[in-house]
Amino acid sequence: MTAPRPFAFDNSYARDLEGLYVRWQAAHAPRPTPIRVNAALAGELGVSPEALMDEQGLAMLAGNVVPAGAEPLAQAYAGHQFGGFSPRLGDGRALLLGEVIDRQGQRRDIAFKGSGRTPFSRNGDGKCALGPALREYLMGEAMAAFGIPTTRALAVVATGDTVLRERPLPGVVLTRVAASHLRVGTFEYAATHLGAEGVRRLAGYTLARHYPELNGEPEPCLALLKALIDRQATLVARWMGVGFIHGVMNTDNMTLSGETIDYGPCAFMEAYDPATVFSSIDHHGRYAYGNQPSIAQWNLARFAETLLGLIDADENRAVERASAAIHDFVDVFEARWSEVFGAKLGLDGSGDAAADRALIEDFLGLLKARKLDFTLAFRALYDVAAGDAKAPQQLFTVDDTGWIEWRRRWMARQPQRSPALLAAMSHANPWLIPRNYRVEEALEAAVDRGDLAPFDRLLAALQAPSQVRSGFAMYATPAPAEITARYQTFCGT
Repeated sequence: MTAPRPFAFDNSYARDLEGLYVRWQAAHAPRPTPIRVNAALAGELGVSPEALMDEQGLAMLAGNVVPAGAEPLAQAYAGHQFGGFSPRLGDGRALLLGEVIDRQGQRRDIAFKGSGRTPFSRNGDGKCALGPALREYLMGEAMAAFGIPTTRALAVVATGDTVLRERPLPGVVLTRVAASHLRVGTFEYAATHLGAEGVRRLAGYTLARHYPELNGEPEPCLALLKALIDRQATLVARWMGVGFIHGVMNTDNMTLSGETIDYGPCAFMEAYDPATVFSSIDHHGRYAYGNQPSIAQWNLARFAETLLGLIDADENRAVERASAAIHDFVDVFEARWSEVFGAKLGLDGSGDAAADRALIEDFLGLLKARKLDFTLAFRALYDVAAGDAKAPQQLFTVDDTGWIEWRRRWMARQPQRSPALLAAMSHANPWLIPRNYRVEEALEAAVDRGDLAPFDRLLAALQAPSQVRSGFAMYATPAPAEITARYQTFCGT
């Protein structure tokens, strides 16, 4: 069945990348009912949120009808998962409905998650439970509020199905909006199944869609590699700045757009420790907080391998040039990390880079040694810079010589801060983050009792994470240490 057109679709992926998808239809949802719609995001897309939640809108978002102009398809991709290569993964419970041009002229994917089995489902049921969908909604909106590139949830619609996991759970379809769903794994699939010409076609598409500024480069694929290195280095540095742990940094979860994607076993670090892991499936800490930069570099090396034949016809020269670009990731990341953490310290960037880095690392050393909360400690620095000299008293004792000496150096480094610098420092040091236990409370209330009020309150708190607002203080408080010590996240599949 075809529904009226809520979006003006223009489906370049379906048009240009045959061989990298299978046309498919969503499974029928017996009783579509609204859960939540993202009114702000709907506005960006030029569609009325009310239209998405009426009978026709619900039928569309549940996958029961295909809107005019849409071309639903399951995307093909491969991927290295925890270091092991799977040559055929693909959208096992997702469909790309189509692409739209938003009000800013940006092309964006409209995609379903939980819309039923596809040819890539393997042994999965293709469904999505309510809890993981609401987690993705919360996390995407929090990251957007932090200013970190991310996919976002447009809507969550209950299907009326039951999803069997450890126990029966309410089934939903989540509608995700992304700059695209192109991944490193998409290139790995093309290299494995479509050969050099398939990779060339995919690279040309990626350049046109995400890197038009590289048009006319004499070596476009090498330029593409270097540009993605910069985007991913920037993205991971910004994750680190808010204590975010992705939890499953497989190559199929690294986008070519530079957006954060897949909020499965993700979490936020509380007490600072680079070895922090919360994912139940990350038994060896591969994707720990402090390992994320090296994993990003490893994933980018896998991307580079798919491009070798397009970088240079001579294999040895291609390897040498790609390897040099991958090696440069370290310097690029260090520069981006220094920018992020320099902003967190309220530094203006005019000082000695090595001294500033030492100042950052020494503060992190204090946090680790004293097992201090990452978010609260950096927020206390902002409060001091803004004139509250007593802000760190709950973190450091009055006779803590390490803190006293570090503070002396910090104040000497930047004795004056302009209003603009203070504003940037406030943004870099949010007052609150999606505290893991608060997220779980909201999800448990929604799943177990059908109560979405805790979800709505937490979502409201996360809309302005740097603003200290009355009524939201409970969301700025860390969990008791014993709760964090046993906290685990799960992939939701």
